[in-house]
Amino acid sequence: MPEAAAIAAESPARKEKSGPQKAMDKLGLLRDIDLALHLPMRYEDETRLTRIADAHEGQTVQCEGIVRDCRVEFRPRRQLVARLDDGSDELVLRFLNFYPSQQKQLAPGTRVRVRGELRGGFFGREMVHPVCKPVAEGTPLADALTPVYPTSAQLPQAYLRKAVASALQRAPLDELLPPASVPPGLPSLREALHFLHHPRPDVALATLQDQTHPAWQRLKFEELLAQQLSQLQAQQERAALRAPPLATMSGGLHERLLAALPFQLTAAQRRVAEEIATDLQRDRPMHRLLQGDVGAGKTVVAALAAAVAMDAGWQCALMAPTEILAEQHFRKLVQWLEPLGIGVAWLTGSRKGKARTQMVARVASGEAALVVGTHAVIQDDVQFARLGLAIVDEQHRFGVAQRLQLKRKSLVGMEPHLLMMSATPIPRTLAMTYFADLDVSTIDELPPGRTPVLTKVFADSKREQVIARIRDEAAKGRQVYWVCPLIEESETLDLQNATETHRLLCEALPGHSVGLLHGRMPAAEKAAVMAQFAGGQMQVLVATTVIEVGVDVPNASLMVIEHAERFGLSQLHQLRGRVGRGAVASVCVLLYTSPLSDTGKARLKAMVDTNDGFEIARRDLDIRGPGEFMGARQSGAPLLRFADLNEDAALLEQARRAAPALLQRQPALAQAHVQRWLGGRAEYLKA
Repeated sequence: MPEAAAIAAESPARKEKSGPQKAMDKLGLLRDIDLALHLPMRYEDETRLTRIADAHEGQTVQCEGIVRDCRVEFRPRRQLVARLDDGSDELVLRFLNFYPSQQKQLAPGTRVRVRGELRGGFFGREMVHPVCKPVAEGTPLADALTPVYPTSAQLPQAYLRKAVASALQRAPLDELLPPASVPPGLPSLREALHFLHHPRPDVALATLQDQTHPAWQRLKFEELLAQQLSQLQAQQERAALRAPPLATMSGGLHERLLAALPFQLTAAQRRVAEEIATDLQRDRPMHRLLQGDVGAGKTVVAALAAAVAMDAGWQCALMAPTEILAEQHFRKLVQWLEPLGIGVAWLTGSRKGKARTQMVARVASGEAALVVGTHAVIQDDVQFARLGLAIVDEQHRFGVAQRLQLKRKSLVGMEPHLLMMSATPIPRTLAMTYFADLDVSTIDELPPGRTPVLTKVFADSKREQVIARIRDEAAKGRQVYWVCPLIEESETLDLQNATETHRLLCEALPGHSVGLLHGRMPAAEKAAVMAQFAGGQMQVLVATTVIEVGVDVPNASLMVIEHAERFGLSQLHQLRGRVGRGAVASVCVLLYTSPLSDTGKARLKAMVDTNDGFEIARRDLDIRGPGEFMGARQSGAPLLRFADLNEDAALLEQARRAAPALLQRQPALAQAHVQRWLGGRAEYLKA
């Protein structure tokens, strides 16, 4: 079978799955090529023996000798203790947890090979819980370093080693790439993988650990090339699609909305609005990311884009990740558009029964020109008469499959234009790599009147001082947020934490109204609490991260974030953006619990150092890496497993140059290369 076909056709041969096989599936090890690309995280050297007399404390060594004695001792606790003699000296082997089979394995007179860290002990030098295996005299040593793979409790290392070794023999690893497209001096893919799974003992371990060895460089180049090819393929497929051309009309809705706004657009807002309007005039789908810092004014730019679509007789859908954010958009859009005669529909999970049925009918008939909502917008019963523009806010909070679903909602057989918005700016290196086919518009200035927020960091022990500051702010008629984190991914604990904090603040602030907002509250109750806070009847709002985006209360001047070390940098920046929206100087207090990890320290320092969302995003990328930053795990987007965008910039540039030529001249090989590296994940680039 030709190589390209072999890769495409390869599928898991396992039918009835054992525990280890299920664990392999969970790790994504479905195909032989997946196992071949599952690289060791470190290596053990079983290629040499060290005489006990020559071994030094603190060294990890392999020794071989005869067991002279083996017994179970009970002081200070039950343990198995054996003595190993190799003719040069003796060594104590100590097992604090052991099985009867281990005791049999270490019967006196047995020759065993042991590997572990040598320590000084009360009864001489010892190894605690070494790896042991009985051997015959003269048993040959390993001729390569022994790989230690990333695994799980259900997948023993020995089972995984056998599976990888077997897959390496079967996997289709023939060269796909023309020699001219590969950087000079690098081994073939087959040679690189065989070497990285079983390196020779004389290799410099440092080059394996820092991934500068030519075998590593070959893998990184291949991965970056696959990623660039998949982006170009998605771009080509999108170029073949058709979308309705939406022209801006003189004196139309777009201009009437601009004239009716109670404020002037900034120069940056005007620039990006023109970029979007130009895209909408084309007959192929716009695929644009609108990014800007917290409070930069993305909603009004989205409203202007929606006005262009609606003026041309098409519908527009705006989807936001939470009801609070969707409602925030809804209120603003109704305020701007209803006076101009535009009907705005509202679709969320909490809208049920007759009200929902009527709204869905208005959307299907085309009577509702603009539809705002949450995931409810993409449910099966929602169909648009003429969907011309889809706007997705906080796009990183949606799975890619959901964005694809929204795009398929049009009944007229045309792709809608897609505008994605994000208040988490994406660093340039990431945009160039992950969004090679995406046009990016950036609002890089804030509207006038926004005051910079001062950020302070306090240990949890200073909580009383923070509460005293809240008392002062409330006495001045200002308002305060207190945010509690999601603890260990548990909504129950999250709820208890917020409820307990709410109770304590109610006791500490008599005479002041303290509200509570969390994800499990009914939508009507959430809306009532937010209305009270926005209206100024409530001084303090204790909330979980449901207030991360979309809440706009200019009178709020203090934000307290509890357990700040548990939040990602971009999330902390989003939360901080809820204050500083009025003329009053605002403060964000980050409360942390000791001891702080290095990552926690780096995050809190970045927050104190800068208010610039782009700098925050750059540091967040450094701390978390591209996969987490992009939300790739939840979205299905391809992760870069081996390459690093900063360290491997030269390889990325070579991959970017090689990809177009390979796709143009040898499209079948290009497709086989993408399939080898990404499998089905390439589909997600189409969102």
